[in-house]
Amino acid sequence: MLTIINADLHNPQHGQDLVMLLNAYASDRMGGSDPLSEFTKTHLISELQKRRNIHAVLAYVDGNAAGFSICIEGFSTFACKPLLNIHDIAVLPDYRGMGIAKKILAHIEDIAKQLHCCKITLEVLEGNHLAKGIYQDIGFAGYELDPAMGGAIMMQKKLIS
Repeated sequence: MLTIINADLHNPQHGQDLVMLLNAYASDRMGGSDPLSEFTKTHLISELQKRRNIHAVLAYVDGNAAGFSICIEGFSTFACKPLLNIHDIAVLPDYRGMGIAKKILAHIEDIAKQLHCCKITLEVLEGNHLAKGIYQDIGFAGYELDPAMGGAIMMQKKLIS
């Protein structure tokens, strides 16, 4: 049986499951192939608890943690409304192909609607064709303001702390 829930970041089991799932994702090729640092494993849940704009979703199959998402509320200045960014989403390899990602995404859409968001955003690796297909199947598309200017690209500048 598949169950999708909003994670309670004050529930120790939800916290353990979220860290385990995020670590599995980080260790996966699509997550960069580097497991989480001990610092992150130790402090992630307490840091997430400090932020009111975080929404974590957990998927369980027969009581076993199978997938997750961490979303962060943002704000669209153009629409003058909140938006919800899917920062992380993954399903463990043993549970892939069961439609869990689509059910997590539907749950996220419900959260976004409850928050009166104007849109849901995410980023995906160009080579992650399976995930791109899932996102496109449920209505996600590349972002552009003016077709003559082309689509938006994701960029980053890493900071050393």
